[in-house]
Amino acid sequence: MSIQITKLDSTQADFQKSLDTLLAFEAGTDEAIERAVAGILADVKARGDAAVLEYTNRFDRIPDGGAASMAAFDIGQDELQAALAAIPAAQRDALHVAAQRIRVFHERQKQELNGFTYAEADGTILGQKVTPLDRVGIYVPGGKAAYPSSVLMNAIPAHVAGVPEIIMVVPTPDGVKNQMVLAAAAIAGVTRVITIGGAQAVAALAHGTETIQPVDKIVGPGNAYVAAAKRRVFGIVGIDMIAGPSEILVICDGTTDPDWVAMDLFSQAEHDELAQAIMLCPDADYIARVEASIEKLLPTMPRQDTIRTSLTDRGALVKVRDMDEACAIANSIAAEHLEISAENPQQWADKIRHAGAMFLGRFSSESLGDYCCGPNHVLPTSRTARFSSPLGVYDFQKRSSIIHVSEAGAQTLGKIAAELAYGEGLQAHARSAELRLKNQ
Repeated sequence: MSIQITKLDSTQADFQKSLDTLLAFEAGTDEAIERAVAGILADVKARGDAAVLEYTNRFDRIPDGGAASMAAFDIGQDELQAALAAIPAAQRDALHVAAQRIRVFHERQKQELNGFTYAEADGTILGQKVTPLDRVGIYVPGGKAAYPSSVLMNAIPAHVAGVPEIIMVVPTPDGVKNQMVLAAAAIAGVTRVITIGGAQAVAALAHGTETIQPVDKIVGPGNAYVAAAKRRVFGIVGIDMIAGPSEILVICDGTTDPDWVAMDLFSQAEHDELAQAIMLCPDADYIARVEASIEKLLPTMPRQDTIRTSLTDRGALVKVRDMDEACAIANSIAAEHLEISAENPQQWADKIRHAGAMFLGRFSSESLGDYCCGPNHVLPTSRTARFSSPLGVYDFQKRSSIIHVSEAGAQTLGKIAAELAYGEGLQAHARSAELRLKNQ
């Protein structure tokens, strides 16, 4: 069956309108989900462990009549290490290598995030102190699929940042634990693993229960119930982001094997029917070759139905005037993943301002970034790369200003502050500054 992928041309009069329609994605809110999540959050806040136990037994279909207490959901460090030892050696080695690369990248990132102080001529010292969060919660999906890579990408930067307590929650439908996820937790330095999920897990992390201490921030992806719960608890705790469907944008100059590009588009389309895969290229003949590769390779994909729906509903092959225009369009799209598959990728990367992650050159497939390059794969979606950044060490730190005013400094700054305070009608502010002036 031939695939009907959208083809656009930037020279067409209605191009921008057609592109905007293609990009439009409103996550919206499902009223039934919002009501259910609001009820669960309120119940967990009121009843604590009893509510978490009840919901987990019900939603995750815990066998043998369900767990009798919350203790049944705790996984100790011994079990994590046993899982690490039990998985195949090839998987264990891959996890170790990926974790090491992720750790090295985030250690380098941390070096750029140190605090600072500087002294002024009058002895006043100003600066910034950077400290890690005390406790964070990491949500790891455990429903349709298991994601050990998510464990590494969320836990390692928190560990590098110096967070002393990293609590991971992961649902185990039907009581089945994924050994690779547990092995990843052992490698990543997770301090506690609790096999709960859904809105009840988010509520427990945010509000705390008798057995779970509240965290300062919750990170990690989840289903619509998890996303709704994270949105509702924001302000009580920090959150990383509300992620939309996965996206890939490929800018091509026509020199890359079209099979490679087709498979790169598939790599995101296979995630979800709502995922988006778009290619921009100035070469019409090359676009036709990529389309032919899509037709040829799609039947070989185990998830071909998902890929087909994604490419048909939200994918596109776009003919642009030139590579400069491709970069301009890419900045407008602000994609989660941007591949620049070209002979001289850096010259085009210099023109990019908005992208979650940039993959430069034909050998830099997005899939490598998902697993083991080192930079984080938790990225802004739905055009939020215009103002958001990948998850990083900085997400697990906070900054405090340091202000140590000398006596001499108070004489200068006090007059300025008082003048501004009187102008705002805040007399106590003004007098607080003036009392420290000499000759009052």
